[in-house]
Amino acid sequence: MIYKELYAEIGKLLYAVADVDGVITKQEKEKLQDIVKKELAPAEKHVDQEGTDVAFYTEFEFDFEDEQIAETETAFNSFIDFVEDHHTTFTEKMKNACLHMVEELATAYRGTNKKEKALIKTLRNNLKGIETKKEKHEIGK
Repeated sequence: MIYKELYAEIGKLLYAVADVDGVITKQEKEKLQDIVKKELAPAEKHVDQEGTDVAFYTEFEFDFEDEQIAETETAFNSFIDFVEDHHTTFTEKMKNACLHMVEELATAYRGTNKKEKALIKTLRNNLKGIETKKEKHEIGK
C-alpha cells in the first residue's frame, strides 16, 4: 500500500466530515491536528524522501482541500474509491481506525450533528460493503 496516498485519502475523509455542514470550525481543525499528532504519527514508521512522517499527509491534504474549497462529496468518494481499490490490504483495524477518527472529529464542535451522523453512517455502510467484496474475493481464490 502507498502510505502517503493512504494518509492523504484519510485527510480527504476527515475534510468531508468537517465540511459536511458547510463550516469547518477552529475546534475541528484543532481536533484534526490532535488526531494526527497523538494517534496517527506515533503509530506510523514510514517517512517521505524529506524525512517527514507520512501520517502528516493527513493534515496536509485536509488543509489543501479546505484551501481549494473542495466539494464534500468528491473528497468522501475519493476516500471510498481508494479503499475499494486497495480492499485486499485495507484491514478491519484500518476501517475501525477511520471510523474512530471521523467520530472523534465530528464531536469536536458541539457534538455530532445530523449531517455528520448521516456521513458517518454512509461511511460505515460503504466499509461494510467493501468487506463483503473482500470476502467474495477470498472465496473465489
